[in-house]
Amino acid sequence: MNIAGMIDHTLLKADATETEIRRITEEAKKYEFASVCVNPGWVKFCAEQLAGTKVKVCTVIGFPLGATTSAVKAFETKDAIANGATEVDMVINIGALKDGNYELVQSDIQSVVDAAAGKALVKVIIETSLLTDEEKVRACELAVKAGADYVKTSTGFSTGGATPEDVALMRKTVGESTGVKASGGVRSREDMERMIEAGATRIGASSGVKIMEGGQSTSSY
Repeated sequence: MNIAGMIDHTLLKADATETEIRRITEEAKKYEFASVCVNPGWVKFCAEQLAGTKVKVCTVIGFPLGATTSAVKAFETKDAIANGATEVDMVINIGALKDGNYELVQSDIQSVVDAAAGKALVKVIIETSLLTDEEKVRACELAVKAGADYVKTSTGFSTGGATPEDVALMRKTVGESTGVKASGGVRSREDMERMIEAGATRIGASSGVKIMEGGQSTSSY
């Protein structure tokens, strides 16, 4: 199994510097991670650093609260793609889901899927730590209906991260044709293997190097 090729090497903290961003691109090239996942302002820089490699540039949309409007999420997606992103991880409207406003949630996801069509993969962050199991299932169902490529557990900025139980529930809900990304709190090779066993096909982690070297990181993402 190509463990490295399943990792989105992530740096989303607000105070990330150019030196730190450059470091994760170099690490991604060295280990051949699936992507680097950075905030939108760093997309163009990463695309330039990773030109000519197989490492993709992933960014986040409506992050970390998911509370911006669909029009803003769509614009943010188009802008990110124009700057070189080929994968986007968007946060759903969590409050709308909890209100039972499923039409809004689906159309919100759809706005990003449409903006990315043919140009970027779309991963839908449902923020499992804030949801009941029933809400997790419904969020995954709506993401599939909207045409998303992946469902993703967490932003890494809320009250909790990925758990094998949530990954398994998400996998059961979406079936085999949609990807499942586990993110938030995956700090070691052991953590990653548990997520893969539960059904994850992509891992979001700032601890990619530690995972590859068999160590443990204290990072929250």
